[in-house]
Amino acid sequence: MAEETKEQEEQPKGGKKKLIILLVVLLLLIGGGGGAAYKFLVLDKQKKNQEENKAEKIQEEIRNVENIGIMFEVGTFVVNLSDKDADRYLKVTVILEIENEQVKQEVEKRLPQIKDSITTLLLTKTSRELRTAEGVERLKEEILRRVNAILPLGGVKNVYFTDFVIQTA
Repeated sequence: MAEETKEQEEQPKGGKKKLIILLVVLLLLIGGGGGAAYKFLVLDKQKKNQEENKAEKIQEEIRNVENIGIMFEVGTFVVNLSDKDADRYLKVTVILEIENEQVKQEVEKRLPQIKDSITTLLLTKTSRELRTAEGVERLKEEILRRVNAILPLGGVKNVYFTDFVIQTA
């Protein structure tokens, strides 16, 4: 009789272990399925969107190349970068692509303001920011925004660097 009660007590405990194991396996399967669904449904769409954005950007660049504006050389700038650990210098030649002759005349009138704005911007940069292609593109965008803010009608389409050297002292 004592043996029968021991067997009966052991059976429910074994049932609880099986239930727990079954629940853990079920949770793992549901989690794995959810992760796979997220990857295939969400991440793949994001990759497609990024590829579409790259294609649109390339098409826009091609259109911009076809409609080349007037090139205006602002000059060569040699500035100290704002690195704290060492003295580093930047030498960059900036060329602006301008929409038309009217904007070119305005750029010539405001050239000292434009040069000051570019110099001030360059002084705030570190070599770490400018070592990557993304950093250089960001700098071009900042120069473009600053110069267009100085000009009453805007009119600068693009910024080009024909010389870009970072030197350590």
